Amino acid sequence: MVGNNSALAVNIHPTAVVDGRARVQPSCLIGPYCVIGPDVELGDGCELVSHVVIEGPSKIGAKNKFYPFCSIGGAAQDMTYKGEPTRLEIGDHNEIREFVTISRGTVKGAGVTRVGSHNLIMAYCHIAHDCVIGDHIIMANAATLGGHVIVEDWATVGALCPVHHFVRIGAYSFMGGGTTVTRDVLPFSKTAAARDTHAYGLNAIGLERRGFSKERIRKIHHAYKVLLASKLNTSQALEKLKSEADRGEDIERLIRFIEESERGVIK
Repeated sequence: MVGNNSALAVNIHPTAVVDGRARVQPSCLIGPYCVIGPDVELGDGCELVSHVVIEGPSKIGAKNKFYPFCSIGGAAQDMTYKGEPTRLEIGDHNEIREFVTISRGTVKGAGVTRVGSHNLIMAYCHIAHDCVIGDHIIMANAATLGGHVIVEDWATVGALCPVHHFVRIGAYSFMGGGTTVTRDVLPFSKTAAARDTHAYGLNAIGLERRGFSKERIRKIHHAYKVLLASKLNTSQALEKLKSEADRGEDIERLIRFIEESERGVIK
């Protein structure tokens, strides 16, 4: 807890307001005009640059950096939310930029919003109640997630992208700026909006940057040709992919993602 530790006091700007029921590690840096509410837990080495508001219950890991005017752990922006005790959990090594808003969960969404580790959340992004955000994700400026959205590891959500609630964003996918997303985004895909929102094949450059071998990329590319460029419908394409003995783990992930989709996938 904050207490009267003189070493800790050096790291809290005199204009900051830190509730006595917050738990702030001595290695944290709390800048000017920040407000930390009760039931907030800040792990080692977190930095609040200035004018940051964090409400609780929120549990935040180590080495996270919060930039000016972001609002973290606020009540869900949901008309059914009636002040029930819900929470926010954030992992380690995240950069959360200016004016970002992240809401706590609701009881109808298991009561928690989760953000993983090593994510870059750029200015003006919004992560709504009950979202589950994985690791190594980039959300570009003003990307907006409705409630209950799942974003899997290594995905990139482009600037100004509105994502409908209950949508899933697949691992290693890339969404172009300004893309409106109302259905699930396939893993490994490039998805963008021209007149309509479509998947435009494989995110090959992104996969290369993540260290995928040429053979792994070849197999995924083949699966995308079956899904997107053949005359087979989705069910037929899945049956064809399942029949291939050497499909590998990545294709299994792709098949499971499509079969588990409740909103349908973008093709």
